[in-house]
Amino acid sequence: MIIKTFEEVIAWQKARTLYVGLYDQLKQTKDYFYRDQLLRAALSISNNIAEGFDRSSAKELRQFLVIARGSAAEVRSMLLIAKDLELLPDASQQECLLLVKDISKLLTGFIKSIK
Repeated sequence: MIIKTFEEVIAWQKARTLYVGLYDQLKQTKDYFYRDQLLRAALSISNNIAEGFDRSSAKELRQFLVIARGSAAEVRSMLLIAKDLELLPDASQQECLLLVKDISKLLTGFIKSIK
C-alpha cells in the first residue's frame, strides 16, 4: 500500500491521539509553562510528520521525521518529569509514555525505510 497523505501515516495518527489526550489531561494544570511546553512538543511530532510528508524530496521528509522523533524524545522527558511533579495521574502518564515510545519506534522505522 502506498501512503498518499500524511493522515494515513500511523505515527501521525498516534501523535494526534497523544496530543488530544495530553491536552485533555492538562486542562486543569496550573503550571502553564510546563503545560504549554509539553503540548507544543507533542504537537510538533504530528506537525513535523505532516510538513515532511508534503515536502518535495525524500531527503526533506527524512529530515522532518528526525525532528519529529526529537520532539517525541522531548515529550518522553517531560512525561517522566510530570510523574515527579505529580502533574498527571500515574495511569495516564504511563499510557502516554507507552504511546510516545511507540511513535518513536514507528518514526525510526519510517526513517530507515527512506532511501
